[in-house]
Amino acid sequence: MSDVIRLLPDSVANQIAAGEVIQRPASVVKELVENSVDAGATSIQIVLKEAGKNLIQIIDNGCGMSAADARLAFERHSTSKISQASDLFSLHTMGFRGEALASICAVAQVELRTQRADDEMGTVININGSKVERQEPFMYGKGTNFMIKNLFFNVPARRKFLKNNQVELSNILREFERLAIVNHEIEFLLVHNDSTLHHLLPGTLKQRISSLFGHSFDTQLIPVEVSTSIATINGFICKPENARKRNQQQFMFVNGRFMRHPYFHKAIMLAYEQLIPNDQQPNYFLNFTVEPSSIDVNIHPTKTEIKFENEQMVWQILSAAVKETLGKFSVAPSIDFDTEDAPDIPVFTGSSNLVAPKIAVNPSYNPFTASSKSHSVKQSANPSAQNWSQLYDSFLSDKSEREVQQPDNFESKLSSLIDDNQPISPKLVNETDIVRKLMQVNNRYIIQSSNLGLMLIDQNRAHTVILYNRFMSQHQNSIISSQSVLFPEVLHLSAAQNAILESAIDNIQAVGFEMGFLGNNTWSINAVPSAIRNIDSKDVILSVIDSFAHCGDNLSTKIYSDIALTIARKAAIQSGKSLSDDEMNQLVNDLFSLEEPNYTPDGKPVYKVMSVDDIAKMFS
Repeated sequence: MSDVIRLLPDSVANQIAAGEVIQRPASVVKELVENSVDAGATSIQIVLKEAGKNLIQIIDNGCGMSAADARLAFERHSTSKISQASDLFSLHTMGFRGEALASICAVAQVELRTQRADDEMGTVININGSKVERQEPFMYGKGTNFMIKNLFFNVPARRKFLKNNQVELSNILREFERLAIVNHEIEFLLVHNDSTLHHLLPGTLKQRISSLFGHSFDTQLIPVEVSTSIATINGFICKPENARKRNQQQFMFVNGRFMRHPYFHKAIMLAYEQLIPNDQQPNYFLNFTVEPSSIDVNIHPTKTEIKFENEQMVWQILSAAVKETLGKFSVAPSIDFDTEDAPDIPVFTGSSNLVAPKIAVNPSYNPFTASSKSHSVKQSANPSAQNWSQLYDSFLSDKSEREVQQPDNFESKLSSLIDDNQPISPKLVNETDIVRKLMQVNNRYIIQSSNLGLMLIDQNRAHTVILYNRFMSQHQNSIISSQSVLFPEVLHLSAAQNAILESAIDNIQAVGFEMGFLGNNTWSINAVPSAIRNIDSKDVILSVIDSFAHCGDNLSTKIYSDIALTIARKAAIQSGKSLSDDEMNQLVNDLFSLEEPNYTPDGKPVYKVMSVDDIAKMFS
């Protein structure tokens, strides 16, 4: 029997490694820009074609490479950053694994032009899928020019499952923001399809944040500065009133490297706990400086997961620094008294020279209930309100006329469905009025009772299903209508979000929104779908943008459904809202008039049935 273990060729091994290191065009941008930073560049240009699928070009004025180094750089585990294992504990560079260039050239067509300042000639190398096709002398000038063409050309499955250009560009822009913030002393130029998206000049961290996210951040930022023997933390946090439900700008870096750290994020959230609503989060831009030997960045090829040796101590330092900063700048919440309709209360000044008007004082007078009493007096003055009992009797009589008589065999049919654990047919429910009493529990669930047991309905999910089906029905019948807003809302987006919105604007306007582009990543919301009211239109648009970020190229097959579901979730009755009897009846009737009331569009149950037998077992 022959041997079966064999050594994989380098080209195959590089393609396997590329699956971890190079996941999308944004990964290429990250790796090459980090190499430019390590090379001491003070100016970096990024040129993209078709969101990096056709071309990613990185041009820098760094130290450059010799001809031999340029050829060796594309071999696996070749690096100038470390030479032995102990160097991993004293890293001062972004890269060190020596896998990025080998992974990139394994799945793309690469051309490299580079030259050192002291060399008379530079070199140019062409590599096609790990195969070197050409290397020859070339007059270039100091620096390096990488051109990555036709990414994943030899891995069609990977290229096929790349998302559309706007989504991939959005991912590149997010990666660009992380690189540009921490390297604010470097000039950056980002060009996509011959259009300049960013031109950032060297400056301070605050200037870089304002250049990326808008000058409105100038008044929001609060400086954080703390230095201890364990860690130094500096950067900015934002005022509590600028916290957001969506589109938060949250960046943490350690020794100039972007990191994701849920534990440290929790420390920041706890510091804001009493200052912002539970559904909002603050913006922050913080850089941790620690001894390289006290962290481990060699956990994942993307190097965004960082382990700290003194994690708990750093957590305490961070928590104390944020709390101290919030207190130092007096951003604690202020008490805002609503004085509208409040009665005039005389104030005693203690001055005998002032003559106060004569006021008849009533010992039982309560100024905080006077407003409600005055309202009740006004209501009683309305002649029509005096006949309220007649109106209520009329309402009851109208309701009784609307009620449908219950068939004799209904409860036996419903009982068989419960026994078989089958969903209840909406037609069967509509044939009768099995409701004895509707009750709301914890302002979240509606209990519908019958002789057979209890039906528990989630009011939020029920209303979501109702609105979703209403939107879908309007779309199918082409009766979408919009309602203009008196004062258009202005929506400020990041460059990444703006790229996605541009690709989704036709679909968003198809559901009833009317939006206009104001320039500089800013849009106006001029109209909203007439079928929904009292919603935060900005939050809805941001939710749609987030959902687009996870869509693929085939948007048309599900885009309207996704938008309709997003809008339905935002406009639906939320858990915690108290409902009147009429509102509960209307909600239940609307729910069971649908063909599929059992589950939400994303598969969550809307109601549960607890039979009498189930209830009896609880007491047995």
